[in-house]
Amino acid sequence: MENTMQYPVNMNVHPEVKAFFDPQTNTISYVVKDPGSDSCAVIDSVMDIDYSAGRITYEHADEIIDYIRSEGLKLEWLIETHVHADHLSAAPYIQEKLGGKIGIGDKITVVQDTFGKVFNEGTEFQRDGSQFDRLFKDRDTYQIGGMPAFAIHTPGHTPACMVHVIGDAAFVGDTLFMPDGGSARADFPGGDAGELYDSIQKVLTLPDDMRLFMCHDYGPGGRDIQWETTVGQEKAENIHVGKGTSREEFIKFRTERDATLAVPKLILPSLQVNMRAGEVPTDKDGKPMLKLPVNAL
Repeated sequence: MENTMQYPVNMNVHPEVKAFFDPQTNTISYVVKDPGSDSCAVIDSVMDIDYSAGRITYEHADEIIDYIRSEGLKLEWLIETHVHADHLSAAPYIQEKLGGKIGIGDKITVVQDTFGKVFNEGTEFQRDGSQFDRLFKDRDTYQIGGMPAFAIHTPGHTPACMVHVIGDAAFVGDTLFMPDGGSARADFPGGDAGELYDSIQKVLTLPDDMRLFMCHDYGPGGRDIQWETTVGQEKAENIHVGKGTSREEFIKFRTERDATLAVPKLILPSLQVNMRAGEVPTDKDGKPMLKLPVNAL
């Protein structure tokens, strides 16, 4: 297993983190501010969709935009931890209003190739990640103002999953949930339970007091929604991988559990939009149009 101490961890930097919870998709988006400047990043934004009505709106994104403006912040990055299958990204909408660069893991090209076939996309759909401003590789670094950040490749849920570490805060996407929520599924095309276990172990070698911020929480057992924990708490208490769970035990559990899970309600619109960096596809006349492939997943 790779030791994340080879990564440029800097626990002396303490970014300010503001969370925004979307109850429709149980997604948590974040504004992450450099404590030494007005620069910030947005992690995993949400665009609202009424799927049955085919209507897209931006209430959740507007809340983030209003917050950034009211705080006098400068948006430098819009980070996607992965190609989400349960909500649509609002990154291009926010970028249009506030600027910033949209970034995702470089394995987006694998996802684009896989789902380009599922949605029968034509040659006009570029499968090289060029819809994004930055494709991150493992260990790639970047700056938010004067604040250092870096990416860790964490495949398993999807091939393009990345954990973004910003000072003493790590944004884990769907790699981990809160300790009582366990881990994400690994049965989507390109997913792999063994890879997910390895990725989680990589994250758990970060310092014990590293803050971890979740992309989703479902309030298991009826508890209030939560989104922040630590590496130490995950190692001690995570119901899927804590207390020394072996790779073999995890693969068996994850495979059996995933076989019982329903497909996310928004997977078809989400994948079409998110593999395009949040842009809604259009028909031959340039009108926004989503496809509904039959028996393809």
